[in-house]
Amino acid sequence: MPISLLALLAFLPILLALILMAGLRWPSTRAMPLAFLVGVVLAATVWGLEPMRILALSIQGTITAIGVLIIVFGALLIYYTMQFSGAMETIQAGMKRVSPDRRVQAIIIGFMFAAFIEGAAGFGTPAALAAPLLLGLGFPPLCAAVLCLTYNSVPVTFGAVGTPVLQGFVTLKDVGMTALQTNDPALVFKTIGEYATIMHLPMAFILPIFMLGFMTRFFGKNKSWKEGFAIWPYCLMASVCFVVPYLILAWTVGPELPSMLGGIIGLGVLVFLTKAGICTPKENWQFSPASEWNPEWTGEIAASSATEYKEHMSQAMAWSPYVLCGLLLVITRVPVFQLKPIVTNPMFSVGMTDILGFQGVTSKLALLNLPGTIPFILVSILIIFMHRMTGSQVAQAWGTALAKMKAPTIALIAAVALVAIFRGSGVNTAGVDGAALPSMPMAMPPFMAELTGNAWPFLAAFVGGLGAFITGSDTVSDMLFADFQWGVASTLGYNATKHFIIVAAQGVGGAMGNMICIHNIVAVCAVLGMIGNEGPILRRTFWPFMLYGVVVCIGCMLLVAYE
Repeated sequence: MPISLLALLAFLPILLALILMAGLRWPSTRAMPLAFLVGVVLAATVWGLEPMRILALSIQGTITAIGVLIIVFGALLIYYTMQFSGAMETIQAGMKRVSPDRRVQAIIIGFMFAAFIEGAAGFGTPAALAAPLLLGLGFPPLCAAVLCLTYNSVPVTFGAVGTPVLQGFVTLKDVGMTALQTNDPALVFKTIGEYATIMHLPMAFILPIFMLGFMTRFFGKNKSWKEGFAIWPYCLMASVCFVVPYLILAWTVGPELPSMLGGIIGLGVLVFLTKAGICTPKENWQFSPASEWNPEWTGEIAASSATEYKEHMSQAMAWSPYVLCGLLLVITRVPVFQLKPIVTNPMFSVGMTDILGFQGVTSKLALLNLPGTIPFILVSILIIFMHRMTGSQVAQAWGTALAKMKAPTIALIAAVALVAIFRGSGVNTAGVDGAALPSMPMAMPPFMAELTGNAWPFLAAFVGGLGAFITGSDTVSDMLFADFQWGVASTLGYNATKHFIIVAAQGVGGAMGNMICIHNIVAVCAVLGMIGNEGPILRRTFWPFMLYGVVVCIGCMLLVAYE
């Protein structure tokens, strides 16, 4: 079968999901199950997977989806527990004192706070925590979702304590050491991270400004880009607060800490400077009253419409759940604290190995290592005692969180099961002379490389973005396409340095792909009560994704040309 036709067929389930959600405005609860069925039919008829293997892969995806759903439930639980305890209103009062300006709040929470959470936990956690906080401050739900998805891009390459680099590119360890003429595998990952920071750097300054203009243009009363762009000095200050430690750590230590420490150090410095009035806007920008919002902007959970907030406890106590979340994420994931071996111990894992007898079709959930359990659910339980909640308040919080889980369960199980079939489709009987067809994800890039040739540096990052869109993870995108990207660089006759530049572009592309991946969009819709609004979100995050991609790809081409 021609590679072009194979690539088109592989892309068909994704194209269908795009058309149904972004074009026809279907909810993900309808679109993703249909896309899954199309994937099943293609796997059986074109790729020649036997029915029991397809079933095994579907079970594998379902188990993985349950892990994601635990994260979503934990994020919802924290939000509603803090809402019913009075902590959310207290935070709203405190944030208003830092700055009542919605543009400033978007930067502090959507960009800086989320960067720290990405660095510590990753895997969709930042949007799940930051978006409800913006919602509680009075942001339209759709706006909160778009901001948190788009801002969660610069830190993603080093998310979850460097997991996308350390695990995503692990297959390149040996060839990378040979290329660098070293026996130190850490140098391979550090080199990838260094080039990734160079490609991220322009957007670390452009994106905060662009998205504020985007916010005021599409969600503001005056529909003006200028109102967001007007506080560019504040945005640049925020970017410097994050980028300085981000760069220093990436170039001196490695990929584990740039996003996590860049986020927490930058957050502390930025809040201090904001309170001191440095570069803060003189005019206070606000959204229109909720009664004037487009119905498309809202969901089941109403944004706060209050103009005055009561403090039910101290600011320290109100913020303590987020502080605890950050602390627990750090001490359970940074190796120096020696707790990671405990939370990742197989005795605390559940799942299935060699599902239905198919070797390698395995899915395990490390329950203690899931952000949904530690810290989200654990902290939600601690809040009950810390904030002295009544039994009625606890019942309301847990009941509301559970009630919101029905729709995301349907959409996520279908989406992640489709990803499992995509990834597992490489073991098939449809090939010629005993050689199996490439898996669905691997069928697409070769065709693209065949078309592009020496223009590949301009497109390498978009392959990473496509991988994240398909799989919902920068880490998994890197796992899928790391060897392919290295192989393309070799085919093009690149030297060792250019190999690392192309691979770094893959990692950066996977990070920017977080803006558009269905997995993350469904997750943030779940915590905001917006299941069914995935299409409007995707249509809005697509343009920042394209801007990011063009800037990154220009940077990649310049680096390749320079080297």
